[in-house]
Amino acid sequence: MTRSGSFVNNPGLDTWLEIHADGRITVNTGKVEFGQKLTTAFAVIAAEELDVDLERIILRAADTAVSPAEGYTSGSMSMETSGTAIRQAAAAARRIMLGMAAEKLGAAVETLSVTDGDIGDGKSNQHVTYWDLMGGKRFDCAVPDDVTPKNPDQYRLIGHPVEGDGFEALVSGSMMFVHDMDLPDMVHARVVRPPHSLARLQDLDEAPVRAMTGVIAVVRDGSFLAVVCEREEQAVWAAARLAEAAVWDESKELNSTDIFEQLKKNPRESFPLADGVPQDLPVPPLSPPENAAATISATYQRPYIMHASIGPSAAMALFDADGLNVWSHTQGVYPLRQALATVMDLPEDAIRVRHVPGAGCYGHNGADDVVLDAALAARAVPGRPVLLKWERADENAWEPYGPAMQMDMQGSLSDAGKILHWSGETYSDTHMGRPADHGNHSRLLAAWHMDPPRTAPTAQAAMGFHAGIHRNADPIYDFPDRRLIKHLVRGLPLRTSALRGLGAYANVFAIESFMDELAHECGADPLEFRLKHLSDERARAVLEAAAEKADWGSGNHGDGPGLGHGRGLALARYKNVKCYAAVVIDLDVDEFGAIKLERAVIAADAGQIVDPDGLKSQLEGGLIQSASWTLKEQVDFNGGGILSCDWESYPILTFPEVPTIETVLIDRPDQPFLGAGEATQGPTAAAIGNAVFNAVGLRLRRTPFNQDRVREAAAEG
Repeated sequence: MTRSGSFVNNPGLDTWLEIHADGRITVNTGKVEFGQKLTTAFAVIAAEELDVDLERIILRAADTAVSPAEGYTSGSMSMETSGTAIRQAAAAARRIMLGMAAEKLGAAVETLSVTDGDIGDGKSNQHVTYWDLMGGKRFDCAVPDDVTPKNPDQYRLIGHPVEGDGFEALVSGSMMFVHDMDLPDMVHARVVRPPHSLARLQDLDEAPVRAMTGVIAVVRDGSFLAVVCEREEQAVWAAARLAEAAVWDESKELNSTDIFEQLKKNPRESFPLADGVPQDLPVPPLSPPENAAATISATYQRPYIMHASIGPSAAMALFDADGLNVWSHTQGVYPLRQALATVMDLPEDAIRVRHVPGAGCYGHNGADDVVLDAALAARAVPGRPVLLKWERADENAWEPYGPAMQMDMQGSLSDAGKILHWSGETYSDTHMGRPADHGNHSRLLAAWHMDPPRTAPTAQAAMGFHAGIHRNADPIYDFPDRRLIKHLVRGLPLRTSALRGLGAYANVFAIESFMDELAHECGADPLEFRLKHLSDERARAVLEAAAEKADWGSGNHGDGPGLGHGRGLALARYKNVKCYAAVVIDLDVDEFGAIKLERAVIAADAGQIVDPDGLKSQLEGGLIQSASWTLKEQVDFNGGGILSCDWESYPILTFPEVPTIETVLIDRPDQPFLGAGEATQGPTAAAIGNAVFNAVGLRLRRTPFNQDRVREAAAEG
């Protein structure tokens, strides 16, 4: 079994497991739970390898004081890294305790068996428990390289449905989010932002605000403004009054020129791709083969979109003589600690960051930024915990967005309907803007407004395998000749960073839409056309499973252009190395251009399945979010700032608009875990676009596919 990379920085067995004298077992992870059922899956893995009941396992939330340092919870990597590490650590602990038991009982290890942590010798009928041997003690060793976890035929928990950890509290409304925390002597804070990112504070009369009932402090540091009050409603009122009193220099405006025009005209750094990795080489010319029977081109576009977390970000901070304590729904407790240390001028060991659930995530939203806001407010009132919540307008206007993207595609076909040449070029801003230790720079929002301000570091082109802009830009199909280019565009107007899937959503949308266009060009069935170019047997199995579940082979794959009902499909393997997912969408388009999703079928192969319900939730949640992006979402702005500041101006998919979803899982017990959290994002968008074409003969190449876009496409012919 491949050794987990998480052991590089966290080799000690005690970092991962603690055996308690009362029979409980604490499992540590540096990854965080935000709805993926990670804690459930990790608990199942540990219980399986240790041969204990699931109820004995306690998954500790990520905490810089005790947890392994595993960076960010991102990129669908948690099962492969932390899940594998927990499996290996638990297997190692079991082996060590079996050795201890053999010595204590005077028995051979081979004669021992474990039932719920009770080790018994089949010959002498003697018993000893894990907690008898190790309760409250340390292993004081590294996880060995030669540990061998169980074989799949020995599993009793893995692969079977289990109740989700914390789901009862979530459904009943008793779940405690960071927003709900209530510590002794706690106070409340709100932040006041400039009108837009280029505006700076010019003048402020703060005296009337300081005189308001309940106001403890007005925090002013350069252009950073906040109020601290005894009660939350007082903080809301005081922040509104402070916003009225602030005078801002708005002489600089955002560049509101059409964003897709900026993507093509702004300065950029360009790199050809080879095997999913950018090459520091000249961009080759676009030269379709002369013997092609047909060559077609298409351009696909995605505007800025936001994370749109249902609950705005929040954080708790306490500043005292020992340093800074933080409670946050961050995706990375250790990187956030690094980022705070540089801005707050504190040593890292003087800062403790603890993960507490928040209301949504989906990438780099406002969760890290609000922590610095709370820390600056807490520094003004040392010794008192400060709970600071963003308002909806704060979240929508100031979170880092998913970048606008443009994909230029060209393909050449042979007489036999095979793709001879494929070209794909992707234009985008950076997708990699998470905070960490950036020296004199910072990626935390408030740091840009402090005096002196810390500027954001210049984004560097991500040169890793399927990173950032070029994630999933390389099709998984068999093409004899492919030309793939990534363009990192500079000088774009809005702040961007990681949004679920990074470049994969838009790249797969373009690839799978263009595959349909090529199939249509040569008169081929979209399913058969894909299979004709696909040798990966696992990809073929997923595609065929989705088609079978959707009854594609019956010929019932849409009534044809102009009849209003359509069906489309799409396929991808996330990052070309993770979960395979195929999506089939049935939808209707009415005479006014409104699209209604009726049915969705997902088929997926995520390697070995630990928790089938959790895997389904991940895949189906990704489909729903992708449908929302594809049908509704777009950040609107002008020179004066962001216009999409509420749910009216930034609509998202509603419950009645969610289609019926059927999911087929292909289990591979002999294969490694494959990250699945972002596998359905891209295929869903393309399947919707392909279904619209099947329904009414219109190619929609720019999201969102709202009624205006459909009518525009109809007018263009």
